[in-house]
Amino acid sequence: MSNQNQRDGSVFRVDKFVVPAAARDEILGKVRMTHELLRQQDGFVQDFLLEQFSGPGEFNIVTMVEWESQAAVDKVVPIVKAAHERIAFNPQETIARLGVKADIANYQRVPEA
Repeated sequence: MSNQNQRDGSVFRVDKFVVPAAARDEILGKVRMTHELLRQQDGFVQDFLLEQFSGPGEFNIVTMVEWESQAAVDKVVPIVKAAHERIAFNPQETIARLGVKADIANYQRVPEA
């Protein structure tokens, strides 16, 4: 599966959430706010905000952000943290308060065989 647009050094931040119905609007609002900031950063490639509409999967909200490199990710982490602090937004506290389950990790492409 060869694609000229694939970047070998890309890093994918994938956040998967089990969001109770009562927490949906608040979580989506925070995710959208954060993604607006991410889109303005150097090294940002693309992002997706996905909501499950069928199937037996556990996670009903999934976000994915592609970055050009790990260096881009490293630069954006303190920027996002500072932006959240300025508005007194604590993601971990919000997740706990709303009863959201989160699975958050960085991924890279599997090399072609």
